[in-house]
Amino acid sequence: MLNSQIINPQSLVVIGGSNDIKKPGGKLLKNIIDGRYPHPLYVVNPKESVVQGLPCLTSIDHLPEVELAILVIPAQYCLKAVQDLIKFKNTKAFIIISAGFGEADLIGKKLESDIVNEVDKAGACLIGPNCIGVLNANYHGVFTTPIPELHDNGCDLISASGATAVFIMEAGIPLGIKFSNVFSVGNAAQTSVEDVLEYMDLHFQPERDSTTKLLYLESISNPQKLLKHASSLIRKGAKIAAIKAGSSDAGTRAAASHTGAMASSDVTVRALFRKAGIVYCSSREELLTVASIFYYKPLTGKNIAIITHAGGSAVMLTDALSSRGLEVPVLEGPHTDQLLKHLYPGSSVRNPIDFLATGTAEQLGTIIDFCENKFDMIDAMVVVFGSPGLFDVENVYNVLSVKLEECSKPIYPVLPSVVNAQKEIQTFLSKGNVNFPDEVVLGRALSEVYKTRKPSDFEPDYADIDVQVIREVIDRNSDGFLPSKEVGILLDAAGIGRVPEISGSNYEVLKTQAAKLAFPLVMKVMGPVHKTDVGGVVLNVSTEAGFEHHFNKLMQIQGATGVLVQPMMKGIELFIGAKHDEGFGHLVLCGLGGIFIEVMKDVSSGLAPMAPDECKRMIKGLNGYKILEGVRGKEGVDVELFAKLVSKVSLLVSVAPEISEMDINPLLGNLTSITAVDTRILLKH
Repeated sequence: MLNSQIINPQSLVVIGGSNDIKKPGGKLLKNIIDGRYPHPLYVVNPKESVVQGLPCLTSIDHLPEVELAILVIPAQYCLKAVQDLIKFKNTKAFIIISAGFGEADLIGKKLESDIVNEVDKAGACLIGPNCIGVLNANYHGVFTTPIPELHDNGCDLISASGATAVFIMEAGIPLGIKFSNVFSVGNAAQTSVEDVLEYMDLHFQPERDSTTKLLYLESISNPQKLLKHASSLIRKGAKIAAIKAGSSDAGTRAAASHTGAMASSDVTVRALFRKAGIVYCSSREELLTVASIFYYKPLTGKNIAIITHAGGSAVMLTDALSSRGLEVPVLEGPHTDQLLKHLYPGSSVRNPIDFLATGTAEQLGTIIDFCENKFDMIDAMVVVFGSPGLFDVENVYNVLSVKLEECSKPIYPVLPSVVNAQKEIQTFLSKGNVNFPDEVVLGRALSEVYKTRKPSDFEPDYADIDVQVIREVIDRNSDGFLPSKEVGILLDAAGIGRVPEISGSNYEVLKTQAAKLAFPLVMKVMGPVHKTDVGGVVLNVSTEAGFEHHFNKLMQIQGATGVLVQPMMKGIELFIGAKHDEGFGHLVLCGLGGIFIEVMKDVSSGLAPMAPDECKRMIKGLNGYKILEGVRGKEGVDVELFAKLVSKVSLLVSVAPEISEMDINPLLGNLTSITAVDTRILLKH
């Protein structure tokens, strides 16, 4: 946990400070001095007497008490330094820049662990090791450049990687993005990205603190902490965007279910971000673009007006927006006729609004006014305006800057001429604006921001499921696949309708029981995990002779333990699944079932527990959603009921965390009912 000494130390020592500013110890000390650190500043280096104009102490013994120590010395000396600082100097905050710890080898890992133990016992805070440091308005405790001008309303950047933090700042400053605090946690031996976010949440004051948080994560050590504090910050008015690196799976994992095969780490992380309200970004460029979008007024609708003098850019932006769920609606009617009169011949106002390379600042202002006041269906504007280098575009950018303040609808400026209009862009940025140099990246990021909803406030109500029966089933069964009979009891307790079924390994007994079911029947082998792969599913069994024939054939399949019999049912095949992921809880997936799940893998996901409205949004996000609505005269399904069943599965796995994997595939749905046909549940206590 962060403390006041790491945030605003009243005294600071650099252990390993140097006169050589090409070395980390020298550059870090220079940054602190250049940042005009206002409190006592000390340097320890046994080889120097004066370092960068400061008296240099030869050992820690000569120090007075000091609140924050920044260590830039070889790893093998850090433990002794930390012990001495804690014992003799009452030091409560440490930043270890040095590498050679857990990221290096087992010896380094042990050393890192020993340091954390010392820091924990002292109730102190440690950032690092193997990091670039901490940068805030109180001190510039980093050994890198650039050192951006810090602003209260800038972005808070929390990064697992020091180099990536530098790259983000380097790329963000030319766009006009400002920064407030930068935390590089490195190995996160004691303090992780989640811990920094927790501190920001617990001490958040919107009138004083940055409302934009940018995260770069290489691991999520505590998903529930991230979810809790990110959600809390967003409810308080903050906006968060994050990159999670290392989310791809290196190879295909062995899985006991379709859910297990599809529940990759990336799918789970995206579900966590959605639940928290974090905008998912896949690159530094996208992260900075989202941060720039946060700077402007919020997008409240999906209809975008594109205003430009560059037809090609408008086409690319239209494609980027429309392919990701935003709209570029056609503008028509008397207002468009009126607007056209203000523009040069050859201009187009149907949207994109192209007012030609000869368009003026006055015309731009008029177009924006029409989009703001006349075109009610428009929710936001993107202005793409560069320069061929023939004339000064400063007047255009001045008008744009004024309209950014005046208009209630957000305007996103794309000023791509970073060479031809370099001076004009710098003037535009100096007024506190932010630029989007690439229209396609903006289009993609704008869609992600629009689709990211506020954190879920769902408080699960378990009144509709029989928690006692569910727990009894879980507690009386051991690890492995739940027997078919127990699966049925579990589904009944969760309120999930299922098709009648009988099962057994004795033909005569099964035939007698099957008399209760009307032909045609479905017969499935019991035992093998993937029945269809081994020819273990037979449809439309319509006679007693056929029943006996297929029973004998199914029992000959390797691994067969019995045959399950169900009446044939009709409807659209659906799928609901769940998989437990340590730390994250259960990932719940839904989609179209049967071949759609096996071939198309068209699924949506979320983290349990989920409200029915969350589940409905998941369902509407499916590529095959129109099939559920009904197409070409074919009946669809009851989407509201489907959403309720997905929610019930999320409640079921919440009260039964021992469910490792669960597949209901298929459910058969129509406009009046949805019934589970085949369910597999794997337990792991």
